[in-house]
Amino acid sequence: MKILAASDIHNDKKAVAKLVDKAEKEKVDLILLCGDLTFGESDLTGIIGPFKKLDKKIVIIPGNHETFATAEFLAKQYAPGVYNLHGRSILLYNEIGIFGCGGGNIGLYEIGDDEVKKLLEKSHSRIKDAKKQIMMVHMPPYGTNLDSLWGHVGSKSIRDIIKKFQPNLVLCGHIHETFGESTTIGKTKIINVGPKGIIIDIEKKS
Repeated sequence: MKILAASDIHNDKKAVAKLVDKAEKEKVDLILLCGDLTFGESDLTGIIGPFKKLDKKIVIIPGNHETFATAEFLAKQYAPGVYNLHGRSILLYNEIGIFGCGGGNIGLYEIGDDEVKKLLEKSHSRIKDAKKQIMMVHMPPYGTNLDSLWGHVGSKSIRDIIKKFQPNLVLCGHIHETFGESTTIGKTKIINVGPKGIIIDIEKKS
């Protein structure tokens, strides 16, 4: 399964067009958008629609620039085939489980770390037996190169969940200064995917 993952588009129509072109060129099977789709919800148009035309599954979570309700609205507006993964999970091919939680600890729309932990534990419980596990979050884990700004500004709960469940892959965004960088915690690879997006190949075992 080939994935295009991106974050922090901030309603940049040119960035969306480039991502759509990349998805077409790479013939991706799935599109994952890790929050901050808008810029303070100033405009909700032209974000999901261009991706929808690719006729691929699209999974989104909110960032700190849109409410959880807005992510749900966008998913329902472009349904079927668009899923809001905030506090939820999805199982693909009976073996690839994706779970997630949006929101940020700074910015317009914030979420507390206790709530992040609760939602990630809840969503992971539904795909805990999946052979491959991907976690979608907006914030990076605390204490890594991905959350280093004026200090470490990431989520301690996200770090703790990674250590506890050791998903194969964690996709995040939020910190613009570390777009495209990656790190590991145990066996888990974590990538700040950013608005240019990355292509990921997930090998199915069956």
